[in-house]
Amino acid sequence: MTRTWFITGANRGLGRAFTEAALAHGDHVVGTARDPRTLDDLAQERLTVLPLDVRDRESVRATVEEAFAVTGTLDIIVNNAGYGLVGAVEEFSEIEIRDQMDTNFYGAVWVSQAAIPHLRAQGHGHIVQISTVGAVGSMPLFGMYNAGKWALEGFSAALADELRPFGIAVTIAQLGGFATDWAGTSMRFAAPNLAYADVRTAILGTADYPDPHAAPAAAEVAEEAEWVDADPAVAAAAVLELVDLPHPPLRKIIGPGAQQMVAMALDQRRLDYARDPEFSWPA
Repeated sequence: MTRTWFITGANRGLGRAFTEAALAHGDHVVGTARDPRTLDDLAQERLTVLPLDVRDRESVRATVEEAFAVTGTLDIIVNNAGYGLVGAVEEFSEIEIRDQMDTNFYGAVWVSQAAIPHLRAQGHGHIVQISTVGAVGSMPLFGMYNAGKWALEGFSAALADELRPFGIAVTIAQLGGFATDWAGTSMRFAAPNLAYADVRTAILGTADYPDPHAAPAAAEVAEEAEWVDADPAVAAAAVLELVDLPHPPLRKIIGPGAQQMVAMALDQRRLDYARDPEFSWPA
């Protein structure tokens, strides 16, 4: 059966991989991006491209309405739009924090809110929230990025219970490392505070934040050769399998090594709780 997808941030990285995979599968796609011209090279009859800034709630509502008007139905909603943000919590300005949350968290809320009445009316649908293994644990310098994804997971888990009676599934896709521009030119960094130089060195291998636009040094190239992130097509194939399931799970871990990362984060949480003599971890 041919399905129709609504994908945010469809013009690059994982969003483009999801779009290409769905089209190759024979499905229809409504792909959104801030600049719709970035999807011109994928132009075909089964692709509808709409401009969208997910931070603007009214714009989101209007775009989702237009998508339903054009296609008649949306079967799969993929909240993918987002970007990486690196810095110690103290280093960020209010604008940087709010923009991160507006994009990575509120954007998914606005799209979900706009789509739900239509999905409920048609009696089916699947909302896929693109999250990260970082939403299970935490890491210094990724506090605000993790905060957005933890918030995404919190509302999505409740949303899944709310929508299940209407035949609508919600899945949180917890992704590991993929070879996208997430850690490249789309990554944003805080203004460095000298107090955190040692933390930056421990986490990033440099006392300063790297320039995402600069060519990598020879040492960085050698290190990347030892660890290669997975092709985004791997994530797209996993999402295609996910939406084919008759009873999709609330959480799905995707990516090489991602299961081990989640296991490590949960084990650290178990150790934290184990310090409380009145707490027993469930068998």
